Amino acid sequence: MTVIIDRTASSRRAPSLPARLCLTPAPGGLDGMWWPRSRALTRELPALTAALGDLWGRITGVTVNPDHWPVIPSWVSGAGRTVHVGWSTEEQDPHRLTLFSTGSRRNMLVIPPETSADAAARLMAGDGIDAPGREEAADRIDARSREEAWETDGGAGPPSSPPRPIGSTGRSPAGQRR
Repeated sequence: MTVIIDRTASSRRAPSLPARLCLTPAPGGLDGMWWPRSRALTRELPALTAALGDLWGRITGVTVNPDHWPVIPSWVSGAGRTVHVGWSTEEQDPHRLTLFSTGSRRNMLVIPPETSADAAARLMAGDGIDAPGREEAADRIDARSREEAWETDGGAGPPSSPPRPIGSTGRSPAGQRR
């Protein structure tokens, strides 16, 4: 096996893209909505905390539910600041993100990154949808994404008949009916 190392590649990270936000409060305790580009908190949270820090004060902590985040770091840093990242399966709604700043706590709906631009725009616009309705829509998008991943990764429904041992004559094992 030959290994090639490209020494011309820059070790600097590409500048992060601005956070996709809607900061219109919604009924049900939402202070806004966030549409991340991926499920990588180390990549997504610095842009979010930088954008919100200017509006809500320095963000010191974030709490997520691990259902939709494959890796949860203990902290993330961005713009020279460190933000503690915590998680809870009991106290944190799977589709919400709680942000803590000096003296305040805010809740944001997380629109799944796999959401189409049209669907994300409709969720962010609200169109009279309350917080539970938006969370149900986010849950449907997540369920559809998991199903699509299952199907494209080779998953399938249960077999139509029990598997037969290799070299089988086609008869089922003794005592079993098909």
